[in-house]
Amino acid sequence: MTMKIASIHAICGQITRCLLPVTAMVGLTLATSGAQAKSYSIGMVTPPGHIWSQVSDRMSNNLKLASHDQIRLRSSRMAKMQGEAETIKKLQSGKLHLAILTAGSLSSLEPAFSGWYLPYLFKDVQAVAKATAGTDAQQMLQRLESSQLVGMGYALAGMRQVVSTRPVANVSDFNGMKIRSFPDQVFKDWWQTLNAVPMQLALLDTQPALLNKQLDAVDVDLDMLVGLKIYRDAPYLTVTNHMAFPGVVVASKVWWDGLTVDRQQMVMTAFKEAEAWGFQRQEEAEINNLALLKREGVKVANLGAEQMSAAISTVIKRYTAANPVIKHFYEQYHPR
Repeated sequence: MTMKIASIHAICGQITRCLLPVTAMVGLTLATSGAQAKSYSIGMVTPPGHIWSQVSDRMSNNLKLASHDQIRLRSSRMAKMQGEAETIKKLQSGKLHLAILTAGSLSSLEPAFSGWYLPYLFKDVQAVAKATAGTDAQQMLQRLESSQLVGMGYALAGMRQVVSTRPVANVSDFNGMKIRSFPDQVFKDWWQTLNAVPMQLALLDTQPALLNKQLDAVDVDLDMLVGLKIYRDAPYLTVTNHMAFPGVVVASKVWWDGLTVDRQQMVMTAFKEAEAWGFQRQEEAEINNLALLKREGVKVANLGAEQMSAAISTVIKRYTAANPVIKHFYEQYHPR
C-alpha cells in the first residue's frame, strides 16, 4: 500500500515529457492564429499555501508553459466565501471552469464519495494516493458527468488528527468533548458514535471558540493545524489518522465540451503532472508538519485504532449496508 517517492518522481517525469509535444503543438497554433491569452477560473476552498492551493498553482504553471503564456489559471476565492454547493452550481452552468472540492461536497451527486471518509480505511496518505488510481475511484469521477461535471482527479490533504485543549489518553476522553468537525454526515456519525459532541464551525472561528471554551478540540489535518496555528490555543495533538481527506478536481462539463480535443489534452496533462506532484508533496508534508509541531512544543500522543474498534465497526456497517458501491470500495482495501 506504500507509494514510494521515487515512483512519483518517475510519474512526474513521464507526464512532463508528455507536456513537451503538447507545448509545441499548442504554441504553434497560438502563434499562427494570433490568439489572445485565455484565462480559466478555478474555485478554491482552501487558503493560499495549502496543499490543494499548491496543486492549483502547479497546474497553472504547467498551463503557462504548455501554451507559451497564452493560457492562465486564475484562482477564485469566491468558492470559499459562497460555499461548495454554490460552487458546484456555477460549475454546472459553466460560469466557473474548474474547482478543487472536498469529496464530501460531491456525495449528494455521487454518494460513493462518502466512502473516502470511512474510518481507518487507509493507513496513511501513501495508501490514499494509491487508491485514487483504482477502478472504484476512477468510476466515481466518471459518474459525475451525469451531473454536468468532469472528474479530472484528486488532491490529497493529510490524514485527520485531533488537537485539543487537554490531553487525550484513551478513547473515553472523547466522552462529551466538543469537537469542531468537518460538516459531513460521516464525520458527524463518527464523533457521535464515540460519544463526543461534533460542532459545525468555520475553521477561522475555531481559535476564538477554543479560547472561550466553546470548543474542546478540533478534527483537523496537519496542514491546516500548522497553517492556521490552531495549536497555540490547543496544545495537545493526538495522532489518530482516523480518516483520509481527499479533494476532487472537477471541471465544468459545459466548458469542457466547448474546448478542442487538443486543448482538453493540454489541460488534463497539466493537471495530471500537478496531481502526482501533489501526492509526493503531501507525503513529505506529513513528516515535516509533525516535526514542526514538536519543535513548537506541542505535546504529541498516539491513539490506535484498536481502542476505537467498536465505533469503527458501527460506522462502517452503517455506510456499507446502505450503499453497495461504498461496500465494494471498502472491500478493496479491507477484504474479508
